Amino acid sequence: MKKTVHVIVEGRVQGVFFRDYTHRQAGRLKLKGWAGNLPDGSVEIVLSGPQEKVDAMIEWLQVGSPLSAVVSVNVEEILPTEELHSFTIRY
Repeated sequence: MKKTVHVIVEGRVQGVFFRDYTHRQAGRLKLKGWAGNLPDGSVEIVLSGPQEKVDAMIEWLQVGSPLSAVVSVNVEEILPTEELHSFTIRY
């Protein structure tokens, strides 16, 4: 079953290669979506793929990149609003 989620990750997640590590992990799991920095210092992520792989990615986001310090991960299941072909980093 396919699942799409909108995620906000808060903590020390900018300037610590968080989006790059997220991109790599999403690639390993063959997920589609994107990750981008928000002005408040958090990272916004959309993930789409098989439910078990999306759930595995959400679990990975609880820890994040080696230099990050994740404080919270807020997940909301959504209906896809755009066609996703791969996982990208938004600047």
